Amino acid sequence: MTSQTVNPVLDRLMRHMAWANQQVLSILSTLPEDALESHAANEPEWTVRAITRHMVNSAGFYGTRLGAQVQLLPYDQPEVPETMAELAAAVAGFDAALREQAQLPDGPTTFTRADGVVITRARSTILGQSIHHCIEHRAQVAGVLSAHGMRLIDLDEFDVWALGDAEGRGQ
Repeated sequence: MTSQTVNPVLDRLMRHMAWANQQVLSILSTLPEDALESHAANEPEWTVRAITRHMVNSAGFYGTRLGAQVQLLPYDQPEVPETMAELAAAVAGFDAALREQAQLPDGPTTFTRADGVVITRARSTILGQSIHHCIEHRAQVAGVLSAHGMRLIDLDEFDVWALGDAEGRGQ
């Protein structure tokens, strides 16, 4: 990456997304299976594991929408759950691909859904959604665990200020 083409704000947000994803997945990798099967009261299908897998695979999907060559997790095999370490490795690759895609100029990108509907979005919209989507689901996972008495993820520990400290760049 050359500093002349990199938007420093977007690059910092992309670095934060990747770093925070790894921090949360590291915590999740220490949990027993029953904790990973926790869910909100009225959403039994959205377990911590399912939310995390969705967050990870969506990162890959956003990358493919932008032209990244990444291998998505198989949607047709949810009964064979990946470990949190496997999900962490997958999202690390997806996040790196998204960061690379963030270096390209903005402009429209087109995608044809499985049902034949053609969708056109600005690259910046997809990148913005990729960041927002991870934040949303990290918060959802933290909330589900907290509701089950497991206050393990303090999202304030993984904010942009904390990334600055972790990178040694200050706040």
